[in-house]
Amino acid sequence: MVHKILRLLGTLLGVVIGFYVFSSLQPYVSDYIYIPEGMQLTPVNIGYYAIGALLFGLIFFLITPLLIHIFNQFLSWADSKLKSVPTQDIALVVFGLIITLLVGLLLSTPIYRIPVIGVYLAPVLTFLLVFIGVRFLLNRKDDFAFLSNLFNRGARGKGGENEVFKILDTSAIIDGRIVDICKTGFLEGVIVVAGFVLEELRHIADSPDLLKRNRGRRGLDVLNKIQKEMNIPVQIYEGDFDDIAEVDSKLVRLAKTINGKIITNDYNLNKVCELQGVSVLNINELANAVKPVVLPGEEMVAQIIKEGKEAGQGVAYLDDGTMVVVEGGRRYIGETIEVLVTSVLQTAAGRMIFAKPKEDADKVSGMKQ
Repeated sequence: MVHKILRLLGTLLGVVIGFYVFSSLQPYVSDYIYIPEGMQLTPVNIGYYAIGALLFGLIFFLITPLLIHIFNQFLSWADSKLKSVPTQDIALVVFGLIITLLVGLLLSTPIYRIPVIGVYLAPVLTFLLVFIGVRFLLNRKDDFAFLSNLFNRGARGKGGENEVFKILDTSAIIDGRIVDICKTGFLEGVIVVAGFVLEELRHIADSPDLLKRNRGRRGLDVLNKIQKEMNIPVQIYEGDFDDIAEVDSKLVRLAKTINGKIITNDYNLNKVCELQGVSVLNINELANAVKPVVLPGEEMVAQIIKEGKEAGQGVAYLDDGTMVVVEGGRRYIGETIEVLVTSVLQTAAGRMIFAKPKEDADKVSGMKQ
């Protein structure tokens, strides 16, 4: 329906253009064909104008669909290009254009009065002011981070006031546990994957080292799974910070720019974010926080799989990976036994549980009685 209306409007435009084109050519044509001068409504004039209007109307009727197609292709191309440009950059360019054009207009008024060169000098001056102003703002776009905060607040207003951007670090992507966290539904907001993080993953996936290559490919698979299978919005941040070389520093700058939180496993990045006031969601800390709390005196079932460092010790692991050191458990290697928790030690590497076989504990208790 819209195409039909546009085609009709194009045809009417062609009729009007044909009428004025043939009327402007009337003085030249009248030398060869008798056509009365002026806009007299004689049969000859009417026929002459009608021929022009019908000819151009037909031409525009035929080419309007092609023009609409070309225009749609241009819009699609422009839209694809603009999607890769951060919103903050677009806002700065528009802001710079408005300010510099206004300044150029004010300066051009007296310059126009300069004889001869004023007419040419004023547009050149305006163009230079626009170029310098826009370039100046883009080179200092990091100082205008408040604009991104305004856009982010607008986005949060549509999806929820508590919506926050979660920025994935390379280590968190390769780790893979982010997929399970997304499945639980505890992670809310928008997942943001920076273009420079994707580039780093691609380099890792193309590494000649087999281990690095497998880790990089697993990271790319994790991203595909989050984007296609998880019910959580994912956005790709195409912008970059050319003045910063390290990816971790770029992530910190990005978090400040869009007012987001970084999801990572990197201990050093965690500390840098704390120093710079950037919120961090550490997957390792989350894993330690959700481990079951075990108190001394509790009983549990453990499978002794190997001997410990000390004589007579056996080592078992819980389902969440927590190490259980069983005193006197060496003789139970390969068996599943009941153990009694004696103490719990929290270390930087995680939680460690010390226990002893319940059978031995019962024997000691019986002897005391």
